[in-house]
Amino acid sequence: MKKIIAVLFLITLCFYSQSQAQNRADELMKQAQENLAKKEYIKARYLYLQAFNAFSSQDKYDKAVDCGINASALYHRENYYKEAFELLRSAEQVVETGEQKEGKALPDLKFRINKERLQMYINLKNPARAKEQLTRLEETAKASRNDSLNNDLLYTQANYYYTFGLNAQGDASINKLIGQYKEQKNYSKVNECYKTLIDIARKANNAPLVARTYDKFIVWTDSVKALTAQDELNVLKRKYDETLTVVQEKDSSLSSKQYIIIGLCVLAAILAVALVLGAIVLLRFIVLTRKQKKAIQIANEHNELKTKFIQNISSQMEPTLDTLDPSLPGVQALHTFSTHIQELSELENTLSEPYEMQEKNISTFCESIMDKIKGKTQEDVTVAVNAPKLNVKINPEQLERILLHLLENAAEYTPAGGKIWLDFKKRGAHTHQFIVSDTGCGIPEEQREDIFKPFTEVKDLTQGDGLGLPICSLIATKMNGSLTLDSSYNKGARFVLELHA
Repeated sequence: MKKIIAVLFLITLCFYSQSQAQNRADELMKQAQENLAKKEYIKARYLYLQAFNAFSSQDKYDKAVDCGINASALYHRENYYKEAFELLRSAEQVVETGEQKEGKALPDLKFRINKERLQMYINLKNPARAKEQLTRLEETAKASRNDSLNNDLLYTQANYYYTFGLNAQGDASINKLIGQYKEQKNYSKVNECYKTLIDIARKANNAPLVARTYDKFIVWTDSVKALTAQDELNVLKRKYDETLTVVQEKDSSLSSKQYIIIGLCVLAAILAVALVLGAIVLLRFIVLTRKQKKAIQIANEHNELKTKFIQNISSQMEPTLDTLDPSLPGVQALHTFSTHIQELSELENTLSEPYEMQEKNISTFCESIMDKIKGKTQEDVTVAVNAPKLNVKINPEQLERILLHLLENAAEYTPAGGKIWLDFKKRGAHTHQFIVSDTGCGIPEEQREDIFKPFTEVKDLTQGDGLGLPICSLIATKMNGSLTLDSSYNKGARFVLELHA
C-alpha cells in the first residue's frame, strides 16, 4: 500500500512540475509581449529568448518558433545579424527535432523561419542569399499545399521583387493574389493587398509604385461599391426566388413531389459516382507521390555515389601520376586538377563546419597580399590598396587564398598600363566587403552565370581547370559569406567578397 501511495505521489509531482514549467513559459512570453509594446526592446528580447528555451524543452514547437522569430527580429533590428542567424538555426533544429518525434513534417514552422531569414537578407541587400531563401519558401509552400502559406508566399515574393527593383515579377505576384481574392469576392482582402503593397513600396522607396498602386486602389474602391450593390441585389433576388419556390412547393401536387424525389435520387447517384471517381483520382495521386519520393531518394543516393566515385578516381590517379615526369605541363595540370577535385568534394561535405577566426589589421593584411602579385603583373600596371587600419576577425589563411586567386586572375588579364585595386568596406556592424577590381578584358556576359559552377565546360587542363572560382565560392560560404561578380561594372572585372561576422 505504501508503494502505491509513493508512486501516485511521484506521478502527481511530475504532472505538477510540468504544469508549473508550462505556466512559467507562457508568463515569459506574455511579459516579452508587454515589454515589446512598451518599446523596451532589450528586455523584450531577453524574455523572448527565455521563453524560446522553455517552450523548446516542453516540445511546444509552435510557440518556441514564435518566440525565436520575435527575438531574432529584435536582434537584427539593432544590426546583430550574427546572433539573429544563429537563433534561427537553433529554431530550425527545434523544428527538425519535432518532426522526428512526431513523425510528420511541420512546413508552416519552417516557412516562418525561412521568411524571417529572407527578411534579414533583404535588409542586408544581399539578393543572392535572399533568392536562396525565397526558393526554399516556394518549395515549402508547394509541399504544404496550404492556401494560407501560398497567399503569404505571394506577399513575400512581391516584397522581394520590389525591394530589388524587379517590378514586373512583383506585379505578377501581387496581381495573382488580388485575382484570387476577387474571384472569391473577398473584397476586404483585396483592400488589404493594396494597402500592403503601398507599405512595401514605401519601404523600398519606390515612389512610382506607390503612385501607381494608389491609382489602382482608388479605381478598385469605386468599383467595389458597384460590386457590393450588385451582390446585395442578387441576395434580394435570391430571397424573392426562394419565397416563390416555397409558395410553388406548397401548391404543387403529389406528382411534382414524386419528381423531386426522383431528381434527388439521380443527384445522389451522380454524387456517388463523383465520390468513386474522386477516390480513384486520390489513390492515383498517392501512388504518384510515393513514386516521386522514391525517385528523389534514388537521385540523392546517386549523387552521393557520384561524389564518392569522383573522389576515388582522383585518389586512384595520384599513384599513376607519380610515375610520370612531373616537369611535363600536362602532368602538372593533372596533379592540380586531382587536388582541386578532392578539395571541392571536401568543401561540399564540410560547409556546416565554420573556420576559426583571428583578429587582424586589415590594412596590413591587404598590403601583404597585394605585394605577392606585384611581380606577376604586366608592364606599367598600377596596383593599389584602399583599406583602413582597422582590426577585424577573419580566417587569414582562407581569406588570403580567395583574394590572392582573384588578384592573380586580375594580373593575368589586365594589359600593360592598366590598374588593379583592392578595397575594404564596412556594410554594417557585422558585415564587411573585400572588393577586387581591374581594368582588364572582363568576363563575357554569356559566361558570367556559370563562373562559380564547376565542370560547366570542357577545357584544356594546361590552361587551367576552371575550379578556382567554384572553390573560392565554397570557401566564402563556409566563412558565412558570399562571392559574387559585380555585373554593373563594365571597365573590366570586379568581384565582391561579403562576409558576415
